[in-house]
Amino acid sequence: MIWPAEDIWQSCVPLLPALTVEVLKEVDSTNSELMRRARSGQTDPVLLVAQSQTAGRGRLGRQWHAQAGDALTFSLGLMLHPADWSGLSLAVGLSVVESLDPQGSLGLQLKWPNDIWVHDKSNQWAKLAGILIETAVTQKQDRYCVIGVGINISKPSVQDLSIPAIGLREILNSASAPQTLARIAYPLLATALAFEAKGFAPLQMAFEQRDVLRDRPVTLSDGRQGIARGVDNTGVLRVETPQGNQLIHSAEVRVRPSIEESP
Repeated sequence: MIWPAEDIWQSCVPLLPALTVEVLKEVDSTNSELMRRARSGQTDPVLLVAQSQTAGRGRLGRQWHAQAGDALTFSLGLMLHPADWSGLSLAVGLSVVESLDPQGSLGLQLKWPNDIWVHDKSNQWAKLAGILIETAVTQKQDRYCVIGVGINISKPSVQDLSIPAIGLREILNSASAPQTLARIAYPLLATALAFEAKGFAPLQMAFEQRDVLRDRPVTLSDGRQGIARGVDNTGVLRVETPQGNQLIHSAEVRVRPSIEESP
């Protein structure tokens, strides 16, 4: 498999001159690898790609395995100093969706706080991609941010039973992992740097155009139920419940719509 690492580096280096692009044949998890490096003092900016990932991790400890060619798994590691970290996963998801589906013709949508969903052939929601953001505190008390992205290129054989999975090739026949990375790498880096400067607020309206939960019944992980009413200007989910309006932070809850309901 040929990766356009040099082309990606040349496009991104004007934004972040110290950036390197590295492709590994196999690793347990690109996020785990960059977190290990950061804890050992290696905090240079890097885009780390794995052709095969043996112990990938999603949110809440879910596994994300990937064989060569079946998925695009990579992590972007860099020092970030935003005034507010809230909404970073939403900004990353929005960047990926707008790169892959700029006109909305593929129907890619964002499921708060860190998944990309689309309708499958049976018109049911299916998960295409996930995002995992982690940070490591350096000896100087700065934060090294690791932005992990996993995108199914082929439909996974092992699936999270809570939501069906789908591969990008099912909606975009010519998709490949290297081509997909080439489409999303530069906009993702630009988004991360813009987020550091301006936060989530400038992206709020664009996110709401892709918000799969908006005005749908949702159930929170603590059992509360209500209607999702979009996000505020920091990316916090607003849920209307019988007990009143609630502001839901990504660290507090897991939110899932009624999957059987399709628009």
